[in-house]
Amino acid sequence: MSTTAVFTVEGMSCGHCEKTVSAELSAIPGVVEVTAHAPTGRVTVSSEQALDGESVRSAVDEAGFTLVGRI
Repeated sequence: MSTTAVFTVEGMSCGHCEKTVSAELSAIPGVVEVTAHAPTGRVTVSSEQALDGESVRSAVDEAGFTLVGRI
């Protein structure tokens, strides 16, 4: 069973930012797809199981951005 979650990430301003956030989130075990949209700050993550909020926050921090919250 897969799950999809949408997050708001602060600080993304370009395609490179989107790729950096997507790469970090894709490294979380179980994540199968990530779509980041810099103009809105929305990041959609599809995974094989429920996402651990701390794992998501750590990945976004590692990418150099700020996780604002889950939509």
